[in-house]
Amino acid sequence: MDINFNYVHVSASERLEELATKKLEKLQNRYDWIVRAEVFFKKENTSSPETGMICEVKLSAPGQNIFASSNEKGFEVAISNTVDDVTRQLQKKKEKMTPR
Repeated sequence: MDINFNYVHVSASERLEELATKKLEKLQNRYDWIVRAEVFFKKENTSSPETGMICEVKLSAPGQNIFASSNEKGFEVAISNTVDDVTRQLQKKKEKMTPR
């Protein structure tokens, strides 16, 4: 699986890339039909201190692409929440793909 990282108003971070890659590789092991992942890290200027760090993940897979986004206080939490959302969507997709 190819993983592309994009940064918007954030400087590139090897630590964030490693964390996201580790979580996405676990998904790749469970769902081998994932082709590519695009991960976006964005920083939003907000008045609320509880949000502003956005992580978006877009997975290319057969059929419709899978997308999730999370806006949190830190990128680590945003990555975890986004990957959790993507995992739920992948599970639903797998159930639809499985013949009954």
